Amino acid sequence: MKQNRDYDIIVIGAGHAGCEAALAAARMGLSAAVFTMSLDSIGRMSCNPAIGGLAKSHLVKEIDALGGEMAKITDKAGIQFKILNKSKGPAVRATRVQADRALYSKYMRQALEAEAGLDIKQEIVEKILIDKNRGCGITTQECSYRAKAVIIATGTFLNGLIHIGPESSPAGRAGEPPSVNLSKSLSGLGFKIGRLKTGTPPRLDKQSIDFSVMDIQDGDAPPPPMSLFTKEITNPQLPCYITHTNERTHKIILDNLKYSPLYSGRIRGIGPRYCPSIEDKIVRFRDKPGHQVFLEPEGLDSDEYYANGISTSLPQEVQIKMVRSIRGLENAIINKPGYAIEYDFVYPTQLKPALETKLIQGLFLAGQINGTSGYEEAAAQGLIAGINAALKLKKKKPFILGRDEAYIGVLIDDLVTKGTKEPYRMFTSRAEYRLLLRQDNADLRLMEKGFNLGLINKTQFNALTEKKAAIEAEMKRIKATRVKPQIINPVLRKLGAAPVREDATLYQLLKRPEIKYANIAEVSSSGSGISQDIINQVEIRTKYKGYVRRQAELAEKFKKIEEKAIPECFIYKGIHGLSKEIIEKLEEVRPLNLGQAGRIPGVTPAAMSLLMIAVARQGHSKKGTKGQRHRGTE
Repeated sequence: MKQNRDYDIIVIGAGHAGCEAALAAARMGLSAAVFTMSLDSIGRMSCNPAIGGLAKSHLVKEIDALGGEMAKITDKAGIQFKILNKSKGPAVRATRVQADRALYSKYMRQALEAEAGLDIKQEIVEKILIDKNRGCGITTQECSYRAKAVIIATGTFLNGLIHIGPESSPAGRAGEPPSVNLSKSLSGLGFKIGRLKTGTPPRLDKQSIDFSVMDIQDGDAPPPPMSLFTKEITNPQLPCYITHTNERTHKIILDNLKYSPLYSGRIRGIGPRYCPSIEDKIVRFRDKPGHQVFLEPEGLDSDEYYANGISTSLPQEVQIKMVRSIRGLENAIINKPGYAIEYDFVYPTQLKPALETKLIQGLFLAGQINGTSGYEEAAAQGLIAGINAALKLKKKKPFILGRDEAYIGVLIDDLVTKGTKEPYRMFTSRAEYRLLLRQDNADLRLMEKGFNLGLINKTQFNALTEKKAAIEAEMKRIKATRVKPQIINPVLRKLGAAPVREDATLYQLLKRPEIKYANIAEVSSSGSGISQDIINQVEIRTKYKGYVRRQAELAEKFKKIEEKAIPECFIYKGIHGLSKEIIEKLEEVRPLNLGQAGRIPGVTPAAMSLLMIAVARQGHSKKGTKGQRHRGTE
């Protein structure tokens, strides 16, 4: 086999995980190559043409703050921008962007091509090369390539199988071949492989849809950018539309359920609980009269609409009947039928928090191969895998974000500690410190880390420093500025708020739930001219100060447990009182610290008490008798 050039890092797959991994590696000064089956599929949005949404936009903005690419590309391709949960607290507000599918792929490819030190290869990877328990390269159908680290980010392509009714065909995505030999290679190396399932709805011809009977959903004006670095959104903006299934739709589905591969037993993979197929919805919620169908434009120059909400693997003729039973879709033409896809994944408890495999050094996994679903979850893992592969080659400590530092930290900790048996999706409820981890403060939390990694440039970092200074200056001003009752009370009366009897600071007034920054600006013009971003931070810091402080104190308190390290070679079998089941779980995960150990499913508080004592004894034993084991772990 032909031997080709060597690289520091090789990335397999150019989806959302692979693109971020390859860019991070190259931007950190290493030679990198990203391998894809087709150059035309770089950054492809295989499922719905949208980025962000509840909890997911937190991930995207964290990627952005660390120096990743997803948010920037989203703004270049965005055709509808919307802030969700505006009326709720800042912890659960989120940005959702409808994207032009073709533009997203185009701009991501341009980003890869423009990156110095990064090569793009259109070849099918067959095997991972291992030398002395270390990943050292790959073989393709044509060549072999050497590398010091390998990142696998293959999405749904590992042994992918598409189902439409009774018909099945090997594919990693509609019209694209699966990666079969690479899955066999991983299995042959000793990795525990599982099987998952996901699906997609039919794509409908725009000209055949009657939008006039549907509810229109416009975006926000002006469009709020996803990236910190985007000054303005320049694309034309398009609306989405909402309609609903009905009893007739449900009857068609139930009458043809026997033809669904999901219910005939032909699909073995476990599907996403939180994004089920329409067949699943009808069976699980039989009493519900209708389910929402969200019609999303695929692009500015596309005549296709994505029918979000009716993901299905029913036969095509049944899909036509089902779609045409829905209001506004009576004459709809299906350009591409919906389908289900099964694919292999690697159980993520086989990974370290740096996303390096425990079994093979220098081999990293990122994205759906780790059991996640969603572009955002994949991109977050890709960025972290790329960073850590680069750090490993530079002989530096791995970059690991804590659960109190980022949603990315929550995502990866959940995967490597708890594992998953179904496609993992991020939710705000998964983050116990979500008031600290808001999407609005991602830059304040993480940009300095991105700068230290070399992924954020000096100009960007200086802008962050100026922003911090501006926030502190305005906080100082509103605390020092006092207004008299005769000046502020007319404003309070208009708002139906209780008047004040004495002079009050702007800070005291802003703490009131009914008072907005705009209200205090009416009586204090010296604060005018500051950006909306600064205003938002000042409002949140003022109104939520007590809640944020309590959560920060809780996080700090837990850190003392979290930071108590467990030696990598720690022996669990000798700890008196631990059950065999708990010992097996601890040995499988090999937690880095007591905090991670406590999050392993099945590890009880009683077991944690025993483990804490054993870890303390070992530390004491090492200090007193160097080289000897303590009795509790022998």
